[in-house]
Amino acid sequence: RGSAAGVGGGLVQPGGSLRLSCEGSGFSLENFAIAWFRQAPGKEREGVSCIGSSTDGNTMYVDSVRGRFTISRDNAKKAVYLQMSNLKPEDTAQYYCATALSLWNRGCPNLRHYRMEYWGTGTQVTVSS
Repeated sequence: RGSAAGVGGGLVQPGGSLRLSCEGSGFSLENFAIAWFRQAPGKEREGVSCIGSSTDGNTMYVDSVRGRFTISRDNAKKAVYLQMSNLKPEDTAQYYCATALSLWNRGCPNLRHYRMEYWGTGTQVTVSS
């Protein structure tokens, strides 16, 4: 059974940058569409960004991060990255990567409605001065 770990979070000042990594083991991460979600205390979980499988490659972003976040993948390292720039306090949240068996060789689904099956370990991002 495969697993994934989200790493790279931390404390950063407003306007700063962080890069999150979703690192897979035991499964071919490159064959699946991978999404990043976040959840802040007292708020619902929100789909932030997604990248299609390697055969698809499309990307999508929620409006609040478009132009500031970039999602990419490195198949050799079995990793999907979320480069976050110009971070704002409202970006503070626990970030998770996720996928589903049905996202094998597919592009990104509608993250508001799609039921993810596999969740990586979360990584905390705190944006504060």
